[in-house]
Amino acid sequence: MADIAETRAAPLSHSTAGALASLSLAMLVSSLATSIANVALPTLSVVFAASFPAVQWVVLAYLLAITALIVSVGRLGDLVGRRLLLIAGLVLFSIASFAAGLAPSLALLIAARVVQGLGAAVMMALTIAIVGETVPKERTGSAMGLLGTMSALGTALGPSLGGVLIAALGWRSIFLVNAALGGAALLAAWRFLPAASIPRQTTGAKARFDMPGTLLLAATLTAYALAMTIGRGHFGGLNAALLGAAMAGAALFVLAEAKVASPLVKFALLRDRVLAPSLAMNALVSTVMMATLVVGPFFLSRALGLSEVATGAVLSMGPVVSAVCGIIAGRVVDRLGAAAMVIAGLMLMVAGCAALAALPSLFGVAGYAAAIAVLTPGYQLFQAANNTAVMADVDSSERGVVSGMLSLSRNLGLVTGTAVMGAVFAFAVGTKDIAAAAPAAVAHGMAMTFAVAAGLVVAAMVIAFANGRRERCSA
Repeated sequence: MADIAETRAAPLSHSTAGALASLSLAMLVSSLATSIANVALPTLSVVFAASFPAVQWVVLAYLLAITALIVSVGRLGDLVGRRLLLIAGLVLFSIASFAAGLAPSLALLIAARVVQGLGAAVMMALTIAIVGETVPKERTGSAMGLLGTMSALGTALGPSLGGVLIAALGWRSIFLVNAALGGAALLAAWRFLPAASIPRQTTGAKARFDMPGTLLLAATLTAYALAMTIGRGHFGGLNAALLGAAMAGAALFVLAEAKVASPLVKFALLRDRVLAPSLAMNALVSTVMMATLVVGPFFLSRALGLSEVATGAVLSMGPVVSAVCGIIAGRVVDRLGAAAMVIAGLMLMVAGCAALAALPSLFGVAGYAAAIAVLTPGYQLFQAANNTAVMADVDSSERGVVSGMLSLSRNLGLVTGTAVMGAVFAFAVGTKDIAAAAPAAVAHGMAMTFAVAAGLVVAAMVIAFANGRRERCSA
């Protein structure tokens, strides 16, 4: 890992730059499809005469499909070829986006979003994996930073672009633009991705796709994601039942994987001294970042009294800062090494969480903006370094599934953060009806939530330091 920092990066070749551009576009499109649909929910509620919980499935179906299938499609890419599967995923995404744009009913729109999510799972899982085959090792950090920038750019662009498109062309246009962008990413991938991104199996002809494991894992992850998201922040009997089903499914999955010749997830991978700690840190950090989206809107609107427009503008600062910092973070990782930058990124995040706990109550919007300007670059630095560290020495036959596990740990952190950080905030505010809470109570809830968030990042730092010590002892 240290050798990443020792070699001065050489310019990318034309073909490598084209391949990286196609991967970046795929990452942008998949992220855009997540955030652009949120702004359409009020319109869809009117158009289809449906309740808000019903139209929320337009967003939830997409996220559930990604979460449930991202590891499985990563493994499938290891078996059939990542270039081939990425192109298939882009085709599927584009067709599903077009179908969503023409959907005559809410049920068909949700079904199209499930298929679109499957295509997006392929795109998210395989872009990181293919980077390891197309970009020189000394430029891996920069490439990971670029992918982080494109993901943040898609997230930031979605609400504003969606609002403009809906106002000018109607709600169908937000899905049709995804179809067009997906088609452009498809053409770029077909033109620039080299055939070398097709893995050569080291396990021989006996390698098979683990369909029972795939179904078990998908059902388990779906149950967990639903347990954490339904009920609008209230954890009731259905949530508990779903969580119990997820735990039972996880146990069955472990038992099933131990008995198959070619498992979906080789649990020996989790004994790797880099992968397992990195997955744990990724989940913790993503849980913390979700707090800015769960708690931020309530604080800005209720405690500071900002309008909806002003709240949206302030919230957009996080993704915008991420987009600006991603490439820079990647270059820093290439220059200084992944292991050190994982810890540096976490330290910045601790400082950012502490600032969010204290500064907004003292300085209002300026304090919130200053804290975000510390937290978000720390997150991008951590992501670029963590992804680089994990993918640096992964065997070619495992890159897809490991990349999928990285993305899954991030998604599970985001899903968990929705429930856990929301619960912490509600407890600290002192009422479940946060919309009616006093501004002082909301401000207190904000401070307590990010104090807990800082503790979670400290836990991630402990993992990073312990992992670094193990590496030094084994060296």
